[in-house]
Amino acid sequence: MSMPSPASSTALTDTLHAIRANWGWFVALGIAFVILGFIALAHVLVSTIATALYVGALILVGGVIQVIHAFRVQGWGRFFYWLLAGLLYVVAGGLIMYNPLLGAGVITLLIGVALAVEGIFRIAAGIGSRGTGGWGWIVFSGLITLLLGAIIIAQWPVNSVYILGLFLGIDLIVNGVGTFFFGLALRQKTA
Repeated sequence: MSMPSPASSTALTDTLHAIRANWGWFVALGIAFVILGFIALAHVLVSTIATALYVGALILVGGVIQVIHAFRVQGWGRFFYWLLAGLLYVVAGGLIMYNPLLGAGVITLLIGVALAVEGIFRIAAGIGSRGTGGWGWIVFSGLITLLLGAIIIAQWPVNSVYILGLFLGIDLIVNGVGTFFFGLALRQKTA
């Protein structure tokens, strides 16, 4: 393993000092995220629609890029695969943007299934590592994830009008709290 050069060590130190000097921006960003998270939770239907539109736009743009890619690599012999996949993305993204509530329903179901499958895999991994410390916590977290996925699937499609907005609000709040405390920790390092 090579030792870092003095120049790269100095650059890293300078970067850390610059980040620490801006600790207030992290605190402000954290507060903004928390406020936006509570706004999202207060308006879960609007947040769900906004999230579905955002995901739809990303899928649509990804599809357009994949169609362009298909024409760029047509000599590879996989032209029709890339073109068909790109067109499917364009159609899916367009449909989500055309009807964001239907898109939210599909995305919600996929989230529920993904959580249930992840929970099952995590339980299996925990049971497979019995005998090592902490394996029970892995099983426990898998059970919680499986339960969350099962609840989402059992409540579908009724819950699809609020799940994405709820997840967005919670994510903004958790991210905001973490960013806020990161900023405060940076302030203590500069003092």
